[in-house]
Amino acid sequence: MYSAKITEAIAHFIGLFELSTEEARLREIHEKFDPDRDVHKDPKELVSAPVKVHAPYDLDDFNPDVPYKPVGPDIFMPIPDGYAGVSFPEYPIFGGSLGRASSEASLQGASPRSASQVVEPHINPPGSVVVYSNQTAELSDNDFVSVGGHGLKSGLQIDNSATMAELIDATQSISLLGETDVAGSSDAIASLVVGTAERLEAFSTGGEAEAGGLSVTHFSARASTLEGIYVNGVIVEEAPVLKDHLPDPDEASDAPDEPELSNDGVEVEGGIAYGEGAVAVDTSVELEAGSNTLVNSVVITSDWLQAEVLAVAGDHVELNAIVQVNTHYDSDLVSSALSGNNIEQHATQAFNIAMFKHVEPAQTTHADTADFPKVWAITEVKGDLMMVNWLQQFTFMSDQDTAILAASGSKLSIVGGDNTAANQISLLELGYRFDLIFVGGSVFDANIIQQTNILLDNDLIGAVGGFHTSGAGSVSTGGNLLWNYAGIVEAGSAGPVNPMSDGYLSALQDLSEGKKPSGDDFLHDPAFAGLNGLRVLYISGDLISLNYIQQTNILGDSDQVTLAMNALEARPDADWTISTGSNALLNYAGIVDVDTGKTIYAGGGAYSDEVLIQAELVKNDPYLGSQNPDALVSEAVVFLGDDMLTPDFGHQPQDQISPSHGHGIDTASADPMHSMVA
Repeated sequence: MYSAKITEAIAHFIGLFELSTEEARLREIHEKFDPDRDVHKDPKELVSAPVKVHAPYDLDDFNPDVPYKPVGPDIFMPIPDGYAGVSFPEYPIFGGSLGRASSEASLQGASPRSASQVVEPHINPPGSVVVYSNQTAELSDNDFVSVGGHGLKSGLQIDNSATMAELIDATQSISLLGETDVAGSSDAIASLVVGTAERLEAFSTGGEAEAGGLSVTHFSARASTLEGIYVNGVIVEEAPVLKDHLPDPDEASDAPDEPELSNDGVEVEGGIAYGEGAVAVDTSVELEAGSNTLVNSVVITSDWLQAEVLAVAGDHVELNAIVQVNTHYDSDLVSSALSGNNIEQHATQAFNIAMFKHVEPAQTTHADTADFPKVWAITEVKGDLMMVNWLQQFTFMSDQDTAILAASGSKLSIVGGDNTAANQISLLELGYRFDLIFVGGSVFDANIIQQTNILLDNDLIGAVGGFHTSGAGSVSTGGNLLWNYAGIVEAGSAGPVNPMSDGYLSALQDLSEGKKPSGDDFLHDPAFAGLNGLRVLYISGDLISLNYIQQTNILGDSDQVTLAMNALEARPDADWTISTGSNALLNYAGIVDVDTGKTIYAGGGAYSDEVLIQAELVKNDPYLGSQNPDALVSEAVVFLGDDMLTPDFGHQPQDQISPSHGHGIDTASADPMHSMVA
């Protein structure tokens, strides 16, 4: 029995072994017997139903601008009373204001005519507009140039700080507004307008202006209304054109005509050199140490608040003022070695141009002058309403170049100037319009323009080392332009301020007490004839309108030029072109001011004044006492030796400096820029 069990176990084991072996064989040859092997190798695409997608919106490119569309105004629609077919009720007038019956009264069954509550049309009150801007451009371009193989070193140093400070102080003494602080509140602006009017009035009636050490040409005009164009104190029909007076006018931009095509022969000129030999080179030296341009430009169009009628409880003060000053000192010293050349010493041109113009508003004609408005809506500004543009532009430039030049058998061109600095502002302010404006305080309306140009252009051109030349050349040390142009255009009524009637006084009294005026009197003002309703603004404080422009250009362009001969090979036939002037200092300011009211009523006093002050300050003292320029540069120039060609090891103590190095001219160490900005 036991052996039978063992035999059965062995038989079972062998059978299981054979089954496992067969499974392994089948797995190895499975692909050969797979009926779908071709399908598995290259499966067909799955069947899918098409999906229709509709996208009517195109995607735009990225745009950082997010446009804003303000919410539309509320529209007061009438509330229907009753069923369809019943006419809308008539809306009564309560206290002179346009209103409608309240919904609560209608729901209670009350008659709209007997309703005591009204809803007035909403009017957005205007806001103040204030711009304070201070633009400053400052440049220091003091170059030192030494070229030409002359073997010289110069120690000439002329400090013109004291002279520049003198010009600035003299200008401020006559400009009147040079020390004006920034007015940052309504009270400060009101004080500025009144104080400026008093100072200008005293100055215009005080006689001739004086500035120590300078020759002054002064002109002033004052009246309730000025009209016309003033050029250096003279009324002219047309103002000068800037392009006609620029030192270096731009070349014509028109392109040259293209040559006509032709089969005919063309004549040409030229030369041919055969063989070896020297090539002739035109020797010339050209120096441009001036030609700087300083520009300040402001254009303002102020149309922020308008009304047919302006009723002021207090005073009405109006001031238009233009103050223009040109100050220059242009005295040059030129070597006698250049006397045979074409020396151009054009005088400096200074223009003060001012324009006052008044434009009357277009008169509106009404078909029925007996038809006056019966309703009005009012909005209120609590406190002061300010329209202020305070703009200051300052340009400071120092271009005092020092050059030691010699001709070296080639064409040499050096530009040490030709700088440009510009400040520009352009404002267009468009705001609100009402039919009637009440002002509980006073009105201060002023346009003030102050323009100043200061130029110091004392040049020194000397020769050393037996300098002489037989070539052509030109020397230009002047030809500067100082240009001030200011214009004030008043668009509105140029007539006097009218006394206020009892109806307007009563309305202002009611408004100041928080009451609604009846409007029976002022609604019949002829200025409102033909209007269906009035848009009314009440300002409980002052109405302040100020456009203040201050423009200043300061340029120091005193150049020092030393002419010498080449140490290796003199070039007496060289052509020389030296220009140290031709600077342009330009101020431009234009104000277009639209008056707030076409018709003005004032309960207090009325002041209207327009003032023009134009001045030119010139310093005529000879530069450096008219000394010999050749002697001045010879004292400050030393000839380089072998020991002076070694590297510079830095600053040496004062007692170790050779006396031959110290022929400098030092007049002061003051900084005139700080005195002008302060």
